Amino acid sequence: MICTRLLPRYYSAPSISHFNQRILNLNRTHRVTKLNDALQLFDEMLQRQPPPSIIQFTKLITFIVQMKQYSTALILINQMKLTGLPVDIYTMNISINCHCRLNQVSYGFALLATIFKQGHPPNLATYTTLIHGLVLADRGFEAVELFKKLLRERLCEPNQIMFGTVINGLCKVGHTSKALELLRFMETGSCKPGVEQYSVVIDSLCKDRMVDDALQLFAKMTEKGVLADVITYSCLIQGLCNFGRETEAAKMLRDMEGEGVSPDVNTFNILVNSFCKKGSVKDAELAVQAMIRRGLEPNVITYSSLIDGYCLRGDVDKAKKVLDGMLERDIEPDIMTYNSLINGYCKKKRIDKAIHLFQEIQNKGFFPDVITYNTMLQGLFLSENLVKARELFNKMQARGQAPDICTYRILFHGMCDNGQCYDALFLFHSLENKELMKDVGLYNILIDGCSKCGKPNLAMELFDELLLKGLKPDVKTYTVMISVYFQEGLLGKGKDLLRKMEDNGCLPDSVAYNVIVQELLKKNECQEAANFLEEMINRGFMPDSATFEELLPRIPNVGKESRLRTIIQKLTSVERNDGRVTN
Repeated sequence: MICTRLLPRYYSAPSISHFNQRILNLNRTHRVTKLNDALQLFDEMLQRQPPPSIIQFTKLITFIVQMKQYSTALILINQMKLTGLPVDIYTMNISINCHCRLNQVSYGFALLATIFKQGHPPNLATYTTLIHGLVLADRGFEAVELFKKLLRERLCEPNQIMFGTVINGLCKVGHTSKALELLRFMETGSCKPGVEQYSVVIDSLCKDRMVDDALQLFAKMTEKGVLADVITYSCLIQGLCNFGRETEAAKMLRDMEGEGVSPDVNTFNILVNSFCKKGSVKDAELAVQAMIRRGLEPNVITYSSLIDGYCLRGDVDKAKKVLDGMLERDIEPDIMTYNSLINGYCKKKRIDKAIHLFQEIQNKGFFPDVITYNTMLQGLFLSENLVKARELFNKMQARGQAPDICTYRILFHGMCDNGQCYDALFLFHSLENKELMKDVGLYNILIDGCSKCGKPNLAMELFDELLLKGLKPDVKTYTVMISVYFQEGLLGKGKDLLRKMEDNGCLPDSVAYNVIVQELLKKNECQEAANFLEEMINRGFMPDSATFEELLPRIPNVGKESRLRTIIQKLTSVERNDGRVTN
């Protein structure tokens, strides 16, 4: 609780202009002392006789709210009430805003009731603040209902800010089409939409994968004379990049400059990141050069994207040069930047480099996060460094970093791949987190691992355990288990499971069919294999190379009848398209 200090009352009272100047001077105060200075001034104002007007108190508290000190502002308003200062509608609106910002929107509506009781008519700001509070609390539908009530009962005339708040709320809950309708309604009324309202809907359309609709709305907006800003262009550039349309995005950046709108670092970073993810690091470098020519300084996001791009391309040495360049420019990399480079080293099996960098970041005072540990674990298992992987897993927990589901998936996969199925099972069954033990993905790894380790009985036991827990097997679970049954000669059980899989609404995919056909061919069950092969082709799936390797030696010489040869001939008469076939 904030208490005002007991100061001597001002009988030679400072003037109103004195307090006004003090409030203005707060903007120039150092950030650390700004709040303390504001509280000191509030104390002096409260002690003054007669006290300054409510307008000056409101100015000071507004300043405190701008510092996001919402609880402090509410305490000060309460102290004003206790001293008998009259509180006006503006002060009440500040209180409502503070409660809404603190996720206490119900208190905001309680204050609305108080406003009515005190005979103050709520104004536009009151209702806009409440609508915004509902949006902040993810109660978008209620925000829309309140807005409709205001229109229906003509309680106030909405302005751009209120319309924008409702449009933002609709977009936030996924009702972009409704937001677009409201935007159209604004266009027909006296309160026309501005660039802020258009930008919110354009951004939402892009996020809904409707980038062409967003471009159409952008065109209509500019036709109406509404000038786009950097936010509008950035939303569209991001939307185009999400669809792999970087060429159009780069053109839009040039158009943006032609319209006199200067792109910021964030705009360029969107392009750089997109080029890097696509593997076009050269284009990303050109974008960075263009950024520098415009006097913009690349930041940690820019360099991190480049490091990611080089690592994806397998060029970790260039990624390391980018990191060194960052350090030379006194741009401190974040943990995500280091994670990218560690991941690059691990994928190239340069585990010594990864370990060195892992140690180096800790020496610099960075705390590895769960992604760092997961990346290192994967790299150690990939390099068959089992002992160090287990040691790292133990250190991770000892240092207070809780493993997540990805950690255990990497751990069990690595252990099973290296013949440590029993250890993996023991660790799995000793997990204290019961939610993790309900993860079908972990069961899939362990079932597949036991199968590959030559422990089919353990795989079957795990599958039974999964079903007893009421967990729902996915296509991977069924595929592995059907393979296990076929390998063990339990063809009947394998076929039954396949049909049960379909009855449970889990249709076999290309991988499942290929595994089934391969296992049947290995058992010389050629007729059954032919049945599934035909079913597979009829569903639009294509045999993979491993299936062909099993299939071709079993086709008899020319002159002998064979269903398998007929199927092969059929395959040669269809077009292959991304693993699927079309007649």
